[in-house]
Amino acid sequence: MEMEEYGRVIDFLPDGRPIDRMREPIAQLLGEKYFTVLEVSIKRGSNVSLGQRLYIGKNERTEVEKIKMRLEAFDITATARNELPIVAKNIIMDREADFVSFFNKAGPISMRLHQIELLPGIGKKHLAEILNARAEKPFESLKDIQQRVALLPDPVGLIVTRVNDELAGNSKHYLFVRPPSRHVGEQGY
Repeated sequence: MEMEEYGRVIDFLPDGRPIDRMREPIAQLLGEKYFTVLEVSIKRGSNVSLGQRLYIGKNERTEVEKIKMRLEAFDITATARNELPIVAKNIIMDREADFVSFFNKAGPISMRLHQIELLPGIGKKHLAEILNARAEKPFESLKDIQQRVALLPDPVGLIVTRVNDELAGNSKHYLFVRPPSRHVGEQGY
């Protein structure tokens, strides 16, 4: 299973959590590839800020000491909850080509359900418009999608909302987030 290489800070606790026995600087991160929410130990003397991109891969890490655990949506701090949609939007914009590709390549899940319909606010009418528009010419950008599909809500907002729903664990199908795991640990978060 592929792991996150980079995460963005959604909260930084320089003194750790008040309930922890061993107080150490920790940060809560949102992974850039699978939107995995992780808690990491920060190396002493490192100062990190909200939204900062941190390397969390297997090689030498500059700011991150170790990955402590994967978090579920209800485990994150209030600050992390507030920052998550902002950071998710930034990740989506930085990886725009991947999400445009989703709109260009998404297919049916079953006879009655299409992957695009899993986005909030997308019903059969919007789905038909999206499929017709991409059949004429593949989408080139998220802005292109919005301009060519009449009355479509902001595609970035739709994806952010879907990511939040998937992180909450309320989804039967996962498009963008690695499904919740029972196994927690540095290698298998």
